Amino acid sequence: MSVLKIISAVFFITCAQLCLAAVPIEQANWQATFTKFNAKGTLVIADERVTPAKLLVFNPERAKQRMSPASTFKIPHSLMALDAGVLKDEFQLFRWDGVERSFAGHNQDQNLRSAMRTSALWVYEIFAKQIGEKRAAQYLQKMSYGNADPSTDKGAYWVDGKLAISAYEQVEFVKKLYLNQLPFAKEHQLLVKDMMVNEAGKEWILRAKTGWEGRFGWWVGYVEWPTGPVFFALNIDTPERMADLYKREAIVRDILQSLGALPAATAKQ
Repeated sequence: MSVLKIISAVFFITCAQLCLAAVPIEQANWQATFTKFNAKGTLVIADERVTPAKLLVFNPERAKQRMSPASTFKIPHSLMALDAGVLKDEFQLFRWDGVERSFAGHNQDQNLRSAMRTSALWVYEIFAKQIGEKRAAQYLQKMSYGNADPSTDKGAYWVDGKLAISAYEQVEFVKKLYLNQLPFAKEHQLLVKDMMVNEAGKEWILRAKTGWEGRFGWWVGYVEWPTGPVFFALNIDTPERMADLYKREAIVRDILQSLGALPAATAKQ
């Protein structure tokens, strides 16, 4: 059997296993929330607080479509940089190059935590250059991350290049991270998860990362509960650009609250 056939067979088996794990249940009623925020997009939620787990989806056709991961790629990219040794630890300092960028938070020295928090693209461009396209492709293939294609004609491959991932695949990726099942050192996975913390209560922790390509935006992550995690991946169109960005979190929070997967007190106005 050829290598290509073996890879295809493994891919088919993996997809079959994922499909058998939970049948997507379309949530047409979530349209009300998308309408409330005047947004078009998709949302996938895997609720593992219950047995069997529920895979809920709004706009299932769009949930299958692969799109640029934008800054949600900082999650796997951080793991790649740590594993490749281009990043020693979370404290390594990256000196600001003096180039004024549109977001003030980028115009200063950065470490891994601040670069993740402010989505400092220039830091991750350093990682990409040092890792290289060939090794990046190997990492992406090992993670089964979207189409695993780090090529680009211009700009960062996770924003302007060919790398693309679907909402369903985003959920599967963060699920592997939650379980420490990605092909990286456990301590690196734990560190990245710690950097993803948005907020927490006595019994829950919300870990997530935003992303914005310009035409559309992401919010990807999960809420940990004693009864189990609730994974989510949303992408929406952003025709009004920055004016639409708040909708990413607002929509997800609204729906998670309706499911009892996030306390209402955490709602952002």
